[in-house]
Amino acid sequence: MTELRVPASAGLLPGQRRRKPAVTRKRPLLARINAVAFLLLAVDLGAWLAATVLTGADLLEAVVAGVALGIARVAGRVHRRRLWLSWLQDLPRSVATTGVAFTLVACVALVAEPRAHGMSAAQELVVVFALFSECARPWVFAFGRWGRRRLRRCDRAIVVGAGESGGELIRTMLRHPEFGLLPVGFVPSDEDPRNDHLPVEVIHEGLAEAITRHSAGTVVFAHSSDSDSAVVDAAVTAHRFGCVTLVVPRLSALYPDRSGVDRLRSHPLVWLAGAPTRRPSWRIKRVLEAALAAAALGVLAPVIAVCALAVVVESGLPVIFRQVRVGVDGRTFLLYKIRSVRQDTVDDSQTRWSVAGDHRVGPVGRFLRKSSLDEIPQLWNVVRGDMALVGPRPERPVFVEEFSAVHDLYWARHRVPAGLTGLAQVHGLRGDTSIADRARYDNYYIANWSLWLDLKIIILTVGELWCRRQR
Repeated sequence: MTELRVPASAGLLPGQRRRKPAVTRKRPLLARINAVAFLLLAVDLGAWLAATVLTGADLLEAVVAGVALGIARVAGRVHRRRLWLSWLQDLPRSVATTGVAFTLVACVALVAEPRAHGMSAAQELVVVFALFSECARPWVFAFGRWGRRRLRRCDRAIVVGAGESGGELIRTMLRHPEFGLLPVGFVPSDEDPRNDHLPVEVIHEGLAEAITRHSAGTVVFAHSSDSDSAVVDAAVTAHRFGCVTLVVPRLSALYPDRSGVDRLRSHPLVWLAGAPTRRPSWRIKRVLEAALAAAALGVLAPVIAVCALAVVVESGLPVIFRQVRVGVDGRTFLLYKIRSVRQDTVDDSQTRWSVAGDHRVGPVGRFLRKSSLDEIPQLWNVVRGDMALVGPRPERPVFVEEFSAVHDLYWARHRVPAGLTGLAQVHGLRGDTSIADRARYDNYYIANWSLWLDLKIIILTVGELWCRRQR
């Protein structure tokens, strides 16, 4: 997998040609819609409507029951995309989510009518919904298996890995199309002679070439002898092309069924979360952060003015310090800070790692750095879209190049925009601390990103700043 080993941060030194992101293809809308997931959602909607009519629930009761069912079943992911279409396998999850909805409706009814006896109309609606829904879901799964076998409604898949493991996956997909994967290419991680006898094309140019040539929508990673860094590189490539990514886990024979794990016959496959920047919730993050940053700039304008005056009195103009940093997909941008270091005849800001103990940092500069007030102008970077409020720390190009060459997966942190604060910072990784630990925290943040995680990091950041000021 030669092409997959190139770091995403390559080509960032000043004067070098910047590489374009790997996203060059968008799959058609119909190819991205999963028919079974859509039908399961339609069945639930039809079951809710039928239950509303049969129970005679009024509008308010129907809405309460519908909202409770929607929250519980979306949270339980009963409408998710899946390979293994088995009603019996899914029945416990489906019943559990309906039970949660019934409990929510019961709590609402208890608050609304504390002296009422028996089930409310909304509770009856949930029970009738469960009967209709569970009677229809087996037929949906059966129709999905039939469509995959007879109509070849399968997603085109590329398999990456070693010959024996990858070949077994390919043959299983071909023998059992009811799992919804049609293998169209194999990207080998070794020179196994058995690769020549596989029933699909063996592509040595790399994963990006395979995805583009075959219009693949799924990438399956089998066992391989490659390093974790190379495999992660390949997974990032798949994400950037908008592909679903499945991984055969290590110790697969001992791997239990659980959330996020699917089955291709006897092969467990772990669903990897796609690029967070492709999710609708990421757009919500962008809008919220831009609005919060703009509001914060307005509120903190007097603080900025006082800090600027103090800098002018201590060391003159300019007040704002500009520095080139690396953001999402290796693109560079100008980061703004209140200057905390006195001007010198030689500008070493792009290559000097730390100014701790530097004689050029005066009392005002030390206060600004200790209190993080010097970072307030970065809110303008957030408004502009160069950065986010929460994300990996933005670093200078020369250090990105250096750290990417030394630390595995450092480059992978540039999958999302840099942030004013981040998971690494709230865990004490500020200043002259371990780069490897920072990279691990940043990649953990990207893999587990959610709006709640962002909020948690912001709360921890506020707490850290408050404690710092009390010292």
